[in-house]
Amino acid sequence: MKTKKNKIVKFGDFLDKEYGKRGTAKREKYEQDYESFKLGVMLQELRKEKKMTQEQLAEKCGTTKNYISRIENDASDIRLSTLLRIIREGLGGNISISITK
Repeated sequence: MKTKKNKIVKFGDFLDKEYGKRGTAKREKYEQDYESFKLGVMLQELRKEKKMTQEQLAEKCGTTKNYISRIENDASDIRLSTLLRIIREGLGGNISISITK
């Protein structure tokens, strides 16, 4: 019986193969979805560090539990003003944004 050896591949090479090179529509969609996912996870972790429920956070920053849940699970369609309010008023934090080429 022959065994196939696992070949280690760099993550960037894997992304190029699976989603295309940077700049292609499929790769840009992947990158955008990944950033949204990261944002949702960061907000969820910060909320849990503060020992808050989604409902408590929503009440504190003037939104709904449903909206907080949606952001934590798929932050793709969030308004910047709402995000800032959740972070500042709800979680007592600040946001830092950087742009890379």
